[in-house]
Amino acid sequence: QVQLAESGGGLVQEGGSLRLACVVSGDAATSYAMGWFRQAPGQERQFLAGINRIGGNPFHASSVKGRFTITGDNAKNTLYLQMNSLRPEDTAVYYCAARAGTFYHVYLTAEEYSYWGQGTQVTVSS
Repeated sequence: QVQLAESGGGLVQEGGSLRLACVVSGDAATSYAMGWFRQAPGQERQFLAGINRIGGNPFHASSVKGRFTITGDNAKNTLYLQMNSLRPEDTAVYYCAARAGTFYHVYLTAEEYSYWGQGTQVTVSS
C-alpha cells in the first residue's frame, strides 16, 4: 500500500510563490508515475503536471506551463510542485497522485491514477 502526503500549501498574495511537496511512503520497491492535480469548489479535478516512473519526461498542462514546475527527488521519495506568479484563480485544493504502469508514460487524467494524497489548500489573495 502506498501513502501520499502533501504539504506546503497556504495563503499567498497574487504574484507570490509556493512549493508543494508530496512524500511517498509504503512500497519502496516499486517506482510510480506521479502527478499533481487541483480542485476548486464546484469544479472537476484538474490535471496540472506529471512525470513518469523514472522521474523523467515532465509534462505540464497549458494552463500552468511556464508558471508551475514539477520535479522529483527519488532519494527523498518526494515530488514537488514549484508554483510561481500565482493568481487568485489558482486557489484550490492541490493533490498529488501516483500509479504504477509503463516506465516512460506520463498519465494525464485523474481516472488513470490509483493513489491520492489528502490534499493541501492553496489560497491566492488579490
